[in-house]
Amino acid sequence: MYHIPNKYYYRLHQIRPRFKNDVENVLIYMATCLSNLSEMPIDKFAKAMNNAIKLFPGNANKKDKTINNWRTEISALFGLIETNSINQKSKPSNLAFRLSENQDLVEFFKYFLFYFQYPGGYLKPHEILDYINQGILFKPVSYLIKVLQEGEKITEGRFYIDKAEATHCIFNDLRVTRQNNPRKPKNTAYLVIHNRKNNINYNWTGDVIRYAGDILDYMVIADLLVCHGNKFYLNNKNQEVIVSFIENEVIFLDYIPLYKKLNLNISDIKSLNDAWFYFVNSKLDQEIFKTDLYKYLGVDSTTYQDLVLDSINEFESKLEQGVQIKTKEIGDFGEGLVLGHEKMRIKLGKREDLLHLIQKIPTQFAVGYDIQSVELDERKRYIEVKTTISNKKINFFSFHLTPNEWNTAESLKDRYYVYRLAISKINRELHLIQDPVGLYKSNKITMSPKDGADITFTEESSQKEQLLLWID
Repeated sequence: MYHIPNKYYYRLHQIRPRFKNDVENVLIYMATCLSNLSEMPIDKFAKAMNNAIKLFPGNANKKDKTINNWRTEISALFGLIETNSINQKSKPSNLAFRLSENQDLVEFFKYFLFYFQYPGGYLKPHEILDYINQGILFKPVSYLIKVLQEGEKITEGRFYIDKAEATHCIFNDLRVTRQNNPRKPKNTAYLVIHNRKNNINYNWTGDVIRYAGDILDYMVIADLLVCHGNKFYLNNKNQEVIVSFIENEVIFLDYIPLYKKLNLNISDIKSLNDAWFYFVNSKLDQEIFKTDLYKYLGVDSTTYQDLVLDSINEFESKLEQGVQIKTKEIGDFGEGLVLGHEKMRIKLGKREDLLHLIQKIPTQFAVGYDIQSVELDERKRYIEVKTTISNKKINFFSFHLTPNEWNTAESLKDRYYVYRLAISKINRELHLIQDPVGLYKSNKITMSPKDGADITFTEESSQKEQLLLWID
């Protein structure tokens, strides 16, 4: 059994969300809810957030303690809230607004991991104090990437690490995590290889490998790693992003003077809490972190261009110039897919004479829907598109309608549809919700009035369809 010498053993940890197994659904739901809140006193903001948490499926009967824990985990670990301790007010963070607007979970986790370090503001002040006294300053994601890269060089092939190896050879060893002269990634790769050759075992207890395991799981969501069984490999198709993690190891600089400060105390740590959450919400403009949407459709960009050349009008000028569109905003991308879906639906229905009636409505017209389509019997269909992209299949049966969209839906009744589109690398799921206002009035869906309407629906109250790609 592999053991770290006692003088070098120190267990790194972070908050582990109670919703870890449903983290993608919870985060995108909470980001959407938070983006509808304004800055308000801390206690009032906490109450509003608790109310939103209780509305998440399965939480209605949970105790206040559990709801409070959820709030702490969402705000502290993932940085979705910024607080100003001087004026005693909280507000949604830039990350919350970005995730709500773009619906891009893969991008969100890239930012989360890019700024993640030990120690960090997600820890309690006395824990941060202990980390600093131990000399710990560690960026786990860049180090893991380097170990995997070195392993590939040594073995001249694909190289993996598992959760136990990451825990015992990296995370819990001060010879790696201390800021002064840490063990080089190459030497850690050699250690892992040596232990494998000598059949050295590790402690696989769930609580022991939990924290390193969570970071590896988050790296998969961020598309930095791929996982086969319990083996985590570099996603070498994402080289540009991987390089950015290695070359830009951003550190929270406000902690640095504390490592040399005599008589460091808790108040020194607490004074930096607001600055930490400002730090993890800064510089969210890295073009390289935006998701390459084409791979989630299972086709390369050239093939995709051939498929949708006539159906995504906003792409047309760039496509004609041969420019690869790599990072289109999620909402527009979903609208383009639905536009193609509608054209293909009408084409398959042998009504190609109606294709000219299917149109994307310019945003500036603010008519309350994105696409004007048509039925095979020539009646109009008005479509509002809500799109989410994720690294794995999600079951996200919620969306938000603005006041204008809700009012339009109320006016158009059964002619109004919401197309709820979820795109991941393993599936494309499309749900049609016809006449959402009517469904709400007949108690078939739930609605919370928040600057419009937050809608929760079920498979029974929607129609699931296969997403059709437009082929001329």
